[in-house]
Amino acid sequence: MAEIYTLLDMLLPFEWLAPSFMKNAFLALLLASPLFGLLGSMVVSNRMAFFSDAIGHSALTGIAIGVLCGITDPLPSMILFSILFGFAIISVKVRGKSSADTVIGVFSSASVALGIVLLSAGGSFSKYSAYLVGDILSIRPQEILLLLFAALAVLAIWIFFYNKMLLTNLHRTFAKSRGLPVFWIEQLFAIVTAVIVTLSIRWTGLLVINSLLVLPAAASRLISRSSRQYVWFAVCISVCASITGLALSYYVGAASGATIVLVNTVIFLICLPVSLLRRP
Repeated sequence: MAEIYTLLDMLLPFEWLAPSFMKNAFLALLLASPLFGLLGSMVVSNRMAFFSDAIGHSALTGIAIGVLCGITDPLPSMILFSILFGFAIISVKVRGKSSADTVIGVFSSASVALGIVLLSAGGSFSKYSAYLVGDILSIRPQEILLLLFAALAVLAIWIFFYNKMLLTNLHRTFAKSRGLPVFWIEQLFAIVTAVIVTLSIRWTGLLVINSLLVLPAAASRLISRSSRQYVWFAVCISVCASITGLALSYYVGAASGATIVLVNTVIFLICLPVSLLRRP
């Protein structure tokens, strides 16, 4: 990492980027924010903003399961539970008669309640309450490497499955008539979202993770005129807001995740009147 730190000092000689922990946070955001833009564009288009929020809430139960199993690092149990949780939501949504928001609401409420009960009964809730707010400044180099592998995996999935996911999103019945395995395509999207959300919760915070996915895509949707613009604008907005929010949090002394969300909100509010002016 020393070589990367030296390169950052040469290319970006800013005061806020001088500490090593800020460099780590900056590198993490360079990897995570494009993923937020990519996944967020599909989440918003699919009207499943509540889904990513439910995945975030399921982290509490994943942590509790890890604690009960005696696992020191709860991340593996969080990822495994979030994958199973996402799979269950999509399965019930597709094959059940209830609406998507009802299914997600039921699963989300039950997951949060179960996580709180298990952690509070074991006396561990206060120990893991930091997950509610998150702290990206505490990210370590090995965790950045994990994010890199996750980013490469998501990029590969996006290249090979984006058109299929887009068609399934736009018209599920038509996609099914074209021979696409619609159910498994939706499950793939759910799994990818679950993994990225769970990986990011420790640094962004459970309370704001959904906003980091939804806001860039929502702003992009206001100003884009094609699906390609929609995805690219969402990625660009996410990256710019993340870096700006990180820098502002350094000078203000505020939580980085929440500051990034506020920057995203400002961008959304700027895009809103722009979209109204561009209407024919």
